[in-house]
Amino acid sequence: MESGGVAVKRARGRRPWPSGTTGGAASGGKRSRGRTCSRSPPPRKKLGSGEALEEQEYPEYNGSEDDMFGDYDSFCGSSSLLAELEVIEQSCDFVLDSKSLESRTAVQLQSAKSAEQTFSFAESITCLKSRTEHDFSSSVKEKQASNPQLQDDDDVLGCLPSSQLLFLKQSNECFAGPSTTADTEPRDCHVNGSLDKTSNHSYCHKTECNKKDSTPSTSELSTSALADPTRRKSLKDLLKSAMTGNARAPTPLVSKSKELKAAVVAEETGPAEETAGASSFIDIGPFYGLPSKVKELLVKCRGIENLYDWQHDCLTLESLKLRKNLIYSLPTSGGKTLVAEILILQELLCRQMDVLMILPYVAIVQEKVGNLSGFGMELGFLVEEYAGSKGKIPPVKRRLKKSLYISTIEKGHSLVNSLIETGRISDLGLVVVDELHMIGEGSRGAILETTLAKIIYASQTTQIIGMSATLSNVGDLQQFLKAEYYTSNFRPVELKEYIKVQDSIYEVDRSAEDGFTFSRLLEYKYSSNLQKRDPDHLIALATEVIPKYSCLIFCPTKKICENVAETLCKYLKREYKTLREREKQDLIEDLTNICNGRLCPILKRTIPFGVAYHHSGLTNDERKQIEEAYSSGILCLLTCTSTLAAGVNLPARRVILRAPYVATEFMKKNQYKQMVGRAGRAGIDTAGESILIVQAKDKQLVQNLVHSPLEGCYSNLLLECNRGIRSLILSLVGLKIATSPEEVYQFMGSTLLSVQPQLLPKEKSLQDVTVEVLQWLKQHGLLKERVRCESKHCLQHNLEITPLGQATYKGSVDLAYCDTLYADLKKGLEGLILESCLHLLYLTTPYDMVSQCHPDWMIYFKQYNQLTPVEQQVAAIVGVPESFIAKKASGQAVRKDVDNGTVGRLYLSFILHALLKETNLWNVAEKFNISRGFVQTLLNSAAAFSSSVLHFCEELDEFWVYKALLTELSKKLTYCVKAELIPLMEVAGVLEARAKQLYNAGYKTLAHLANANPEVLVKTIEHLSRRQARQIVSSAKMLLAEKAEALQEEAEELLRIPTDIP
Repeated sequence: MESGGVAVKRARGRRPWPSGTTGGAASGGKRSRGRTCSRSPPPRKKLGSGEALEEQEYPEYNGSEDDMFGDYDSFCGSSSLLAELEVIEQSCDFVLDSKSLESRTAVQLQSAKSAEQTFSFAESITCLKSRTEHDFSSSVKEKQASNPQLQDDDDVLGCLPSSQLLFLKQSNECFAGPSTTADTEPRDCHVNGSLDKTSNHSYCHKTECNKKDSTPSTSELSTSALADPTRRKSLKDLLKSAMTGNARAPTPLVSKSKELKAAVVAEETGPAEETAGASSFIDIGPFYGLPSKVKELLVKCRGIENLYDWQHDCLTLESLKLRKNLIYSLPTSGGKTLVAEILILQELLCRQMDVLMILPYVAIVQEKVGNLSGFGMELGFLVEEYAGSKGKIPPVKRRLKKSLYISTIEKGHSLVNSLIETGRISDLGLVVVDELHMIGEGSRGAILETTLAKIIYASQTTQIIGMSATLSNVGDLQQFLKAEYYTSNFRPVELKEYIKVQDSIYEVDRSAEDGFTFSRLLEYKYSSNLQKRDPDHLIALATEVIPKYSCLIFCPTKKICENVAETLCKYLKREYKTLREREKQDLIEDLTNICNGRLCPILKRTIPFGVAYHHSGLTNDERKQIEEAYSSGILCLLTCTSTLAAGVNLPARRVILRAPYVATEFMKKNQYKQMVGRAGRAGIDTAGESILIVQAKDKQLVQNLVHSPLEGCYSNLLLECNRGIRSLILSLVGLKIATSPEEVYQFMGSTLLSVQPQLLPKEKSLQDVTVEVLQWLKQHGLLKERVRCESKHCLQHNLEITPLGQATYKGSVDLAYCDTLYADLKKGLEGLILESCLHLLYLTTPYDMVSQCHPDWMIYFKQYNQLTPVEQQVAAIVGVPESFIAKKASGQAVRKDVDNGTVGRLYLSFILHALLKETNLWNVAEKFNISRGFVQTLLNSAAAFSSSVLHFCEELDEFWVYKALLTELSKKLTYCVKAELIPLMEVAGVLEARAKQLYNAGYKTLAHLANANPEVLVKTIEHLSRRQARQIVSSAKMLLAEKAEALQEEAEELLRIPTDIP
């Protein structure tokens, strides 16, 4: 072995270096898994007698003209690779065309002088093109015959780093001619896939492309090559030059795992990189531009092997390719959500942009986060939940991965505001709105309209996709969103609609004269007693399908739900109790454990028959358990309110509408369509049917209901005394989207309200309404005009927001309560009591819950007396003295005037205080004689409002003391469990009962859960299905990845060298 060379010992038969390793990786790079070769340091030189020990000097840097290797080229033990290659090269009979050589050298000299483009291996050896592949391969075979060491498949060449192997491949391509190069191009791109982000992409291109794009620069050509134009560079020289370049190139600090992942992705992204510059959409796979991995995940996780024809047509619309906004509408269960998810994945993976998905309810957000977390872990994007108090505002800016924000309507609005304020709204490539028809529903509709209007106005690159099953005035929505429209009547399972009048059942038939066609008489045998108990024949209608199939019975109120469930079970046959008896008993045990030994007596009687009720009176844990039991078939019938129709996916073979009323109001067409749409879900039932029970007096109303068009979506900005438009204009000035009345009016022209001028007050234009609202905001101290505006610019931009206005819009606080909230917080500073959390709870109790509270004065007085003396001071501070409560409890007349709102808020804060102390909804509900569902709703509302109050205080320096206090309180209200369970409950789909099971089984941290085996979880945790286990693990992994990424990016930000150092 030559002295000073780098010794490399490799076992015969080893694989070559992976393509992600550069030639210089031996000095510092990590080794790939499974490689068993070893490297030893340079040997010490032996000292002869009389020689002094001299300090070795190592050159720190080699200039562009230095030979880094000198005469040392031993890379494979005692044999010299470069020497052997030179022998091989000399043994070949090269026939060179001198004219071609001269012209090629001339081109190289000219290109070297220009120094405009990068060096290309293939360009340097094109002078060898006249030699055929046959001549070269035959000479190699002769050499192998004479030297047995070269006959192995994994020979000395196999020990080369990937960059040198690529060089030899390019040499062979040049020898073989253009056709061979073209044939091997895809494979070359695959081999070098892991270097895509760090190496020259021209290595994967054809030699012809390199001729155009890659000519050597002056600094990269050796002196000898320029000095002698007639000299042909040997293969040895070329290898040395390539290895020198590799050694100088910085080694990327990328882990092997990331390199391997990049190589997998590069297999499908490589062919698309040539066209990447032509369009923002990068086709990275065969499944609608997505990798085939997406299709595999759909089959594995959803059981979806093929798309419906309408889904294919929709995904290939020209309007989507042109990045136009789109509204699409199909009947319930038509498969709308899958189209939206594919579009979301295209945006995240192909366009590398963030996505916002807006859903109507917290439960649906949590369900969707769980469903898509597995896709995120497999495909490399983050899924972030924005619901209640969850979600960071503004969101963490990710540099390595893109984010999918899944939010409620309210949280989505706050998120968009923060992105506009921080100048990051253009990072949002796509916004998907599910249940777009909600834009016409009350104050939440006004918030949704506001959000979409801001996105359209502030970002020209963000695409909006809206979907719904119940849209009517689509033209208005198209004009508002500047969107195309796609619709279809496709439904995978046929739905038949019926109405029942007394004993007769009629099919809805729009071709009939009165809209109905007689179908059949209901066959049943009722006793006189049963006829009185069940005059609507619900038992007969339900038992036609259960227990073999599932059934939903929609009822007008919560109380009727419970009564119907109990009545049904009194008259069902005993055989129903024997079906899946053990699983029903397990469900009862689970519900009992959830409630700490308590169980609703109605559920205890109905569950053995496979029947339960479902409404807002249940706790979150109870509702989730019942939904899971129904989905798995343990329960075959649910009695429910209309909220289930717009909630989580719970389909049925038959849907029965107990009456055409929601509470006391006659049903709307949209509500009717949502309810009957639950019948016959694809993949579960082969048919679906709905039956609306009608009294004779309501038959005409029902006829109008069934055959009338859907209600239109109309702007709600003017609802409740201009409540929506006031909040909108305040935030416009706060975000500096508009800083003058003219700009405000210009923005208002992009709202849905501007498309529907018929909603404006009589004899008033949109501009008049805008001026009135601006005046109101100024009068209430939320906006002001700039003083001392002397320049023309100031005159044009004379509106600015006040500190109170800034805090109000940042905290998403209702304008009706912002003054009261400020006064309460200000008063709290005068004597904030921190020995207990009661005072803080009072300040974060939602104002809008007071109207639902009707205190029981005896309970009020009893709970007051159970407070400590310090806690009783809180009541006095807020303005509710003990004497007032005592007189109310005793029924005496009260002369002192006490604000009813304050009294109600204090009572609600007593409930929250008891709840945080006991963390048991059942006990608290019994103590205050209210439903556990109301306690749950209060808790959720308080958690969300505490987050709003926190953001409100962050904008006002005088309330600095509240910031740290409210941060912790908001966390307590969000989870309302012992501290050790909070990390587990941060995972989507894990509620208190499941968190306790996991904690007791040893899964005590997020890391434990993220690294759990789903199969082990199924065996360890009682009543946990495989689907649920996979969702929990994937959600935990996603949350852990989010937190780790955030910490890494924070560290990088801290270590980043400022660009403006003096």
